[in-house]
Amino acid sequence: MTFTTLSPWDVRGILELAVAAESLGLSSVWVGDTLLRPVVEPLTVLSAVAAVTRRIGLGTATLLPLLRRPVQTASVLASVDRLSGGRLTVGVGAGFPGRSEREYAISEVPWERRFVRLDETVGVWRQLWAGEPVVIGSIEVPPVVPPAREGGPAVWLGGAGRSALGRAGRLYDGWLPYPPTVSAYASGLAAVRAGGREIAPALFATVLVGDDEGLDAYVRAAYGMPRSVVSTIQLLVAGPAEHVRSVLDAYVAAGARHLVLRIAALDLATQREQLALIAGLYGPAV
Repeated sequence: MTFTTLSPWDVRGILELAVAAESLGLSSVWVGDTLLRPVVEPLTVLSAVAAVTRRIGLGTATLLPLLRRPVQTASVLASVDRLSGGRLTVGVGAGFPGRSEREYAISEVPWERRFVRLDETVGVWRQLWAGEPVVIGSIEVPPVVPPAREGGPAVWLGGAGRSALGRAGRLYDGWLPYPPTVSAYASGLAAVRAGGREIAPALFATVLVGDDEGLDAYVRAAYGMPRSVVSTIQLLVAGPAEHVRSVLDAYVAAGARHLVLRIAALDLATQREQLALIAGLYGPAV
């Protein structure tokens, strides 16, 4: 079981939350990625988490690679993987339509052909992590620091569009979608598996245990849209622990094996409370 938190600037509090997650037996901690509000840069956070933890996995849910230079990012990711002793999983995406266009414009990269360029970027990462030669223009790229694991971290693709399903099954190591219905998840997973590649089937969900109204405030703060709109796109779950568990269990029955649960709380104190409640849904990781 995993959780992810999007907190603003209290880095010490974020690190304490990660240590608490490890002590509670959760399997991994995840960070988000955005340029639309002031958050501590996610790969910087993960490098700090790597230093204060020993066992728990680290992940990005999801990183937006096209907002970064590919060679430098390959080096940073390999460095985080090495610092953590091989605990990194890299979830990647191409952005949220209707929202991420601004991030692309700020980064001075085109929105068009982003899916092709995302796949190409991940391909460059893997070549560099494997120690293979990479030529950009007429210049051969010098080697990057080797990651802890041979071949580098696993790369999971976020998204559930038709293009994403086919590409996840052909090119990626895992699938990390957030479909609002179990049937959409089941059909999407079948399409991914049709690509013939053995992948890790994951699920991203925004969760708040015991506080239905708090989810509305979180969604509006995170997206500037009402819950009724976002819930047609993403899986949002709130209410008593039994209800949250039953919703997640339905996705597990449909094939999900890695639950990335974003805590829908706007402050670290509430996130700490929610962390214990979420850990109690399934108990320690095995």
